Formats: sequence, structure tokens, C-alpha cells
Amino acid sequence: MIDSDIFKIDKIFPLNVSRETLKDLDDYSHEIISKNKIINLISRNTENSIKQRHIIDSAQTIDFVDKNDITVCTDIGSGAGLPGIVLGILMKTKKPIFKVIFYEKSYRKSIFLNEMSKKFNLNSEIHQKNIYQERNLSTDVIISRAFKPLPVIFQIAKTNFKNYKYIILFLGKNGKKILKDALKVWHFDYEKKKSLTSNESFIVKISNLKKKNV
Repeated sequence: MIDSDIFKIDKIFPLNVSRETLKDLDDYSHEIISKNKIINLISRNTENSIKQRHIIDSAQTIDFVDKNDITVCTDIGSGAGLPGIVLGILMKTKKPIFKVIFYEKSYRKSIFLNEMSKKFNLNSEIHQKNIYQERNLSTDVIISRAFKPLPVIFQIAKTNFKNYKYIILFLGKNGKKILKDALKVWHFDYEKKKSLTSNESFIVKISNLKKKNV
């Protein structure tokens, strides 16, 4: 059953979300909590606030993903599938060709991702691989949440991907300083949007990333 106190379409999502989509997100929340008893998908302390802390937090990236030039999104260090599974559910009816590629080295978490992709009939690929060992990857968007710090993600983008258009990351209260420090080492353009779930956080979309000759 949908928790209507949490999922308020006009306040939470920047697009029209069907009742079926809300139900899928609700079902996904319950699947995470159920599996969390067996493997560590999210902090136990956030189970009671999963929709705000994890589902809505992931869903807010849709502003940066629902664009004409984006059809493939690669979620690195995917864990429970946040944000990749959420984006796959949101985009399923809007753009059926939209594909999410997951890289998660944990066997049990990869199995969970595969189960969720099948359950919600998502267009996806799940790779149980260490992203650091991959090369020449191609995608439209590299996205990562609670995986590695921004400098590490930038290096992964440079070293492991041959083609990508954007990088989407979640930054906390030190995000402005992190971006400022990164600009000392890298050239890049960025857009940012204030987080819906934290007054101290924001989402950033990076493009035209190049390392400076320092």
C-alpha cells in the first residue's frame, strides 16, 4: 500500500508520476528493508525514513536525467540500487529505451539488483565487477551515490570510461569546498540543484571534465 503521507506527487517529484510508479517505488522500499535483514544495503538507522532518505533523495536526480540526449545511465558502486533502480522505475514509462547499467562488486548485492530489475521489468545490465578494473566503458551519464569522494569519481571517469556526457553526484555540507578544490585540479562545467531532502546538500551535474596540467 502506498504511503501517501510521504509520496506527494506535486511536492516531491518534478514530473507527473503515475500511481503504478509510486507503487513500484513503495514495493522497492519494502524489498530493501526486507533484504536488509540479511545483507547490509542501507543503514538500519534509516529504515524508518527510507522513502525520504533514500527513495526521494535518489528520485530528485530525475531533473538531470530526463533529457533528450540521455538514454543510458551507469550507476557505479550501486549497492542497493540507489539511485539506479529508482531512476529505472521513474523512466520506465517516460522513455522505455532508457537503460541503467550497474557496477557492483558484491555478489549478494548484485543478485539483489538483478532481482529488482526483473521484478520491476527494467531495461538494465548488472555487472558484478570492480569498476576500477574496467576499461573503455561508454555511457551517457555516470551516476554515483554514497560510493566514493568526488576526486575518486573524477579519476574513475577519466581512467575507466572512454565516452560519457555527464557525471551526477550527491554533495553534502562541504560540497562547495569540494567543488572549489576540484577546480584547482580539473577543468569542468557544472549545474547544481538544492537537495529536496537536506538543507545542507545539493546535486551536481558535471560536464566537459578535463584534468589540468599541474
